Amino acid sequence: MAGPEPYLADPAELAVFLGIPADDLRLLAALRAATRRFRGAVRHPVSLVTEDTVSLDGTGRAALQLPAAPVVRLGDVLVDEQLLTGVRVKRRAGVLLHPSGCWPDWSEVTVTYDHGHTVTPEEVTEAVIDQARAIYRLDPAIQQITTGTESVSFAATAAVGITSQWQAAVEAHRLNRGDDA
Repeated sequence: MAGPEPYLADPAELAVFLGIPADDLRLLAALRAATRRFRGAVRHPVSLVTEDTVSLDGTGRAALQLPAAPVVRLGDVLVDEQLLTGVRVKRRAGVLLHPSGCWPDWSEVTVTYDHGHTVTPEEVTEAVIDQARAIYRLDPAIQQITTGTESVSFAATAAVGITSQWQAAVEAHRLNRGDDA
């Protein structure tokens, strides 16, 4: 299986915003962290993964949600180790439709497929760069010191929030929207 690209944005593009070299270790760490956050929020790698094999449980329903989308190529689909033919796929949603009605409950479904984008969508790249810029500028300094009855606070950025741009990109690419718990 060929895994996803390490970053959802080009380090050189982030370097332009920060005015530092694209191979700066702190820049790369911020970009890696922003990429991880985005992938975690959308629940799939976003970038292209080839020959991925997943094992899923049968649902007793006609549709079976794959853990990543969009589906670029659907390979073998096995139900309890038996090849199943005629499976249809909703490529953008990452949903498999059983050819005879429903995926047998209590069955093991093994799917081999390629999924993701060969080129990261621009709105994802922009959101990840924006988040990486904020992470890069994060100052993990001391926030508060208390001695006896006296307390002194220092200005520090303790966390990186999200922008409306980030939220919109996550919503556009997130899977499994019904289980936000």
